[in-house]
Amino acid sequence: MISANDFRKGITFEIDGQPYVVVDFQHVKPGKGAAFVRTTYRNIITGATREEAFNPSDRFNRARIEKKNMQYLYNDGANYIFMDNETYEQLELSNEQVQDVMMYVRENDSVDVRFYDGRVIDVEAPNFVELEIVEAEPGVRGDSASNITKKATLETGAVVNVPLFVNVGDTVKVDTRTGEYLSRK
Repeated sequence: MISANDFRKGITFEIDGQPYVVVDFQHVKPGKGAAFVRTTYRNIITGATREEAFNPSDRFNRARIEKKNMQYLYNDGANYIFMDNETYEQLELSNEQVQDVMMYVRENDSVDVRFYDGRVIDVEAPNFVELEIVEAEPGVRGDSASNITKKATLETGAVVNVPLFVNVGDTVKVDTRTGEYLSRK
């Protein structure tokens, strides 16, 4: 059990059997009346966000989120196949469950798959990946003003904005959380 007084960002808890994660919180002690905890929390399964004030003594069950490191094997046309690195069991996930993450994942790359009650919640790619550029417009000589970018397509199909000096065949480091170019390798 966890009390609302113990809320911190990232803490998971359950309300009516639904798992939530604390996005933001604030302990409020008004001049008159009892203290309360103003909390913004997100449903882990649906992604819906709510804001609510809790009494600091309110108690909730902790939501047990299990995280497994898995290897992406292949796409069979309808599903994406992942393998548990410890038990070698395979897991099939639909396009809807992984579409945002697969823009940055190649075959044989490792990802973290999160489970709640035996059900897959989501798939997390590594925060930073290095991918090769397969298509990009050529940089025009003389376009040397700072912060000018062009669109480039990565080997996984993702499109990112890169500086003009980056060309086809270059390997770039990308932040998967924001989709931003970080550096050229």
